[in-house]
Amino acid sequence: MDERPTLETIRQAHQHIQGYVHRTPVLTCTTIDQRVGAQLFFKCENFQKSGSFKFRGASRAVLLLDGDQAARGVLTHSSGNYAAALALAAHNRGIPAYIVMPSNAPAVKKEAVKNYGGEITFSEPTMSAREAMAAEVQQRTGATLIHTFNDYRNISGYGTAALELLEEVPDLDIIITPTGGGGLLSGTLIAAKGLKPDVQVIGAEPAGADDAYRSWRAGKLIPLERADTIADGLRTSLGERTFPIIKDLVDGIALTSEEAIREAMQLHFERMKIVVEPSAAVPLAVLLEQEVDVTGRRVGIILSGGNVDLMNKLA
Repeated sequence: MDERPTLETIRQAHQHIQGYVHRTPVLTCTTIDQRVGAQLFFKCENFQKSGSFKFRGASRAVLLLDGDQAARGVLTHSSGNYAAALALAAHNRGIPAYIVMPSNAPAVKKEAVKNYGGEITFSEPTMSAREAMAAEVQQRTGATLIHTFNDYRNISGYGTAALELLEEVPDLDIIITPTGGGGLLSGTLIAAKGLKPDVQVIGAEPAGADDAYRSWRAGKLIPLERADTIADGLRTSLGERTFPIIKDLVDGIALTSEEAIREAMQLHFERMKIVVEPSAAVPLAVLLEQEVDVTGRRVGIILSGGNVDLMNKLA
């Protein structure tokens, strides 16, 4: 799939993966609404199979493989959520999954990949080391390399979360998603702007990993040189396929602090009684710090995932 996705592509993806993914619930919380002065609608991808929205994209990518490709298996390099998602999607199709993970990936995410039957190869925790190791594994296995976000198959799958959100809550004024590599934001932009052209779509990013913000402001792709954030899923740069979509369609990128991310996680835990990982708490963190004016608006938030080592993250 080499063409930029459209709303129709995302609708096709939704039909394609329907029998494999959860249609996750949309939850609300009066206490949090009062805190931010708006009505918030949380699309709970933390309840998705494998624990994150990435299972939508992984399922789409795996299902699009032809027979010969599938027989050789799939390969990715990932610090966690996509690794688990691809391992499970491959397991569902009965094909091998080869996963390159950095040695410092969270233990809970390593365990998930093993549980889904993925074969893990560890690398040094740099992008160049991950890519080099993935090339070695691909040469050995002949597996199809699927990039976690810089892949149109994944983007079309990721956009199905926003499609479902707007089917359930069609009169949203704003949608906010976490932003790391930009796959979720790209899919959300295409789906949301296609369904409701006047809806605002905003990316939320930690100030300690602000390449999307800087790229958007500069109008050109600026790679992330250093990431310093609890939100481990967002410690990556936008891709060559995601940035043009974001540049063309996004209404803004908002930044937030580490303190606000922790506070947002705590609110999700204590007030909504749900587990979210730090990356998923970033949109609410942006609102707690009033980085986006949502007063009196109806706001959709995609809670991207719930894979977290609770003992470490709130310490």
